Amino acid sequence: MDHLKLNVSLLRQRVPNLTSAAKSVGLRPATVSNLCTGKIPVGRAEVRTIAALASLAKCSLDELILRGERVDMIETGIKPLDLFAPLAKGGTVGLVARPGMGQLVLLSELFHHFKQEGYLTIILKPEGEYPGLQELLDDTERIVYSIEEAYSIVADTSASREIVFAADREHVLTGKIYDLQERFQEEGITQITTFLVDLKGAVVDEDLPYGPLETLWYFDADLAARQMFPAVNPLYSTSSVLEGVHLEQNHLSIQQRAQKLLRRYRELRSLVQVRGMQAIPASETEVYERGERLEAYLTQPFFVAEAYTGLPGERVPLQDMLQDVQAILNGSMDHRTVRDLTWIGTIK
Repeated sequence: MDHLKLNVSLLRQRVPNLTSAAKSVGLRPATVSNLCTGKIPVGRAEVRTIAALASLAKCSLDELILRGERVDMIETGIKPLDLFAPLAKGGTVGLVARPGMGQLVLLSELFHHFKQEGYLTIILKPEGEYPGLQELLDDTERIVYSIEEAYSIVADTSASREIVFAADREHVLTGKIYDLQERFQEEGITQITTFLVDLKGAVVDEDLPYGPLETLWYFDADLAARQMFPAVNPLYSTSSVLEGVHLEQNHLSIQQRAQKLLRRYRELRSLVQVRGMQAIPASETEVYERGERLEAYLTQPFFVAEAYTGLPGERVPLQDMLQDVQAILNGSMDHRTVRDLTWIGTIK
């Protein structure tokens, strides 16, 4: 069977307020979000769901479902992103977090890397003052103040450079981001990856905060409170790149095993916090300790935070990260302490 995926660009253009629209026809916004990111394969979706989406977009099923389409990932060198929710090249990324969870630091680190790699980095600066925004601006090559200005720069540059573009969610609510992306699509501009961030933190309480996305990074309050940065939730974050044909089978297998371990570890940790280690059955102690090591390993020192942490920044190649995670899962790191694995790059 040909690989199937939703035409996210078409949905984005024709149904900007997908949250309300989905609810109005009896669809769960979370289900629609998971279909857009690929967490739920299109082939496993109910016919009623797909038909309802086609009706909302006023298109045929052939237009809504793409066959043989491939979504490539951009390797970021940031461990939890590359493992759990790879960055979809040319797609739209939503960062869901409350203020102070480290989302702007993460975006700053990405822009720092992209700028060094020759990407054109652009930010549509929001009105008002927000803590941490200045660090992001420091690694932004072009700061713009309107949608039209953003369009002009992208149109003039797209033929010669890859582009990353960041904007606040306020432009999603007005629909201007969708209008901009539609203009890019009409003109064949595909080498632009868009980051949408909610500086007010309102999207944490919504099921589908940005409409259709290729990548969703959901930040975790517990990880942020424990200073386990980047505080990206390994269970809720997802990407259309995760569908099997887009990743090497080894990557997908390790990702799924890591999620399974961390899901159980989090359940056990809630018991430990209340009743101590004695609350865990002896048969689960190994699972808990490996989950603790993996959670520690997924922390990472950033280049843009060196002045604050005193630790040199680290980028971790994808294959090195996968080898390290596999070693933790298989028990090869059972002799290492949690402290040894915290705030490092690769284990070796």
